[in-house]
Amino acid sequence: MTANFISVQGLAKRFPDHTGKGETVVFDNVWFDVAEGEFFCVIGHSGCGKSTILNILAGLDQPSAGTIVAGGTHVEGPSLDRAVIFQGHALMPWLTALANVELAVSSRHPDWSTGRVREHAMKFLALVHLDHASGKKPAQLSGGMRQRVGIARALSIEPKILLMDEPFSALDALTRGSLQDEVLEMRARTKQTTFMITHDVDEAMLLADKILLMTNGPNARVAEIVENTLPKSRSRTDMHKHPNYYPLRNHLIDFLVTRSAAMAKGDGVAFDPRHPPIVRPVHAVAAVGGPALSPIESVARAPTDLSKPAA
Repeated sequence: MTANFISVQGLAKRFPDHTGKGETVVFDNVWFDVAEGEFFCVIGHSGCGKSTILNILAGLDQPSAGTIVAGGTHVEGPSLDRAVIFQGHALMPWLTALANVELAVSSRHPDWSTGRVREHAMKFLALVHLDHASGKKPAQLSGGMRQRVGIARALSIEPKILLMDEPFSALDALTRGSLQDEVLEMRARTKQTTFMITHDVDEAMLLADKILLMTNGPNARVAEIVENTLPKSRSRTDMHKHPNYYPLRNHLIDFLVTRSAAMAKGDGVAFDPRHPPIVRPVHAVAAVGGPALSPIESVARAPTDLSKPAA
């Protein structure tokens, strides 16, 4: 992975308040980077501006201050290099699953023949295991299947960046888990740079390489960036067995329950918004003849081979 494929620099979003004389600051002075091929999740309570950041990155909204550079280009509007998967499937109800994907492919490749567009669209329907349902319209599909068509449509334009705004939040637990598994499988194949918003801690732990934590809004800011210390080969069925699972999960839950509100009020700790803290929650292991390691490891420490369970 290479650094700074997405670079968010001093981003802010403000709205006029109810009086019309002042303003409400949703978030301010937000800085972070996403590496190429990285899966990056954002977690925070409602009102901290998570979806607004994603919409600005998608080019669907404009910041009040700051800028985003994605793939070496300043984001100034929508682009086929950045595909969005929304909370709702957003499919055209009068089109079949295949036609919905073909519509996206045609926008990316207007010079392609009908046959080539169809072949390409079917390839991505097969990727989400829906090639058998290509002729069905959204009303004939389950909620999970509709969302999978949305994923296929986004991937079919082969974007440089995939943006996901809580795409599984409206689904039942079993369907959600199944789609999470498919996202893991697809990511292993495509190495797609992904920026995702979620409220689900376990979903972030399963999918993300890094997890950005936002303080409560208004006036939200980046609290810290958490590196996922679970093995890359993790799955929903076994990640809880890894020694780093509970230190990582407890760290994220503690932030959402306690620290996010406290930090929003100001905890007196000096903070450089350009360089938010990066932490690595790990299992505290007592070294033979030495002190136990801290459960929060600084990135400055010697790297750990995360492919092997901690002792």
